[in-house]
Amino acid sequence: MKQAGIVLIVVGLLLTIFGGVTFFTKKKVVDIGNLEITKDEPHRVPWSPIAGVVVMAVGGGILLLGAKKG
Repeated sequence: MKQAGIVLIVVGLLLTIFGGVTFFTKKKVVDIGNLEITKDEPHRVPWSPIAGVVVMAVGGGILLLGAKKG
């Protein structure tokens, strides 16, 4: 259980530091015969920093409860 708590704290910290993730897709702009022009289009998936704080709190709770039991 100790490892799970540590992992959750690290994941929560990363969620808090990075407010989302960005990925790119290719979009076709021009397609004339053999000529094809594409562009990379960014897409952002944001999340709240509060989610990271909640995940860190759960990880801390697991660490504390695991320490009291063992």
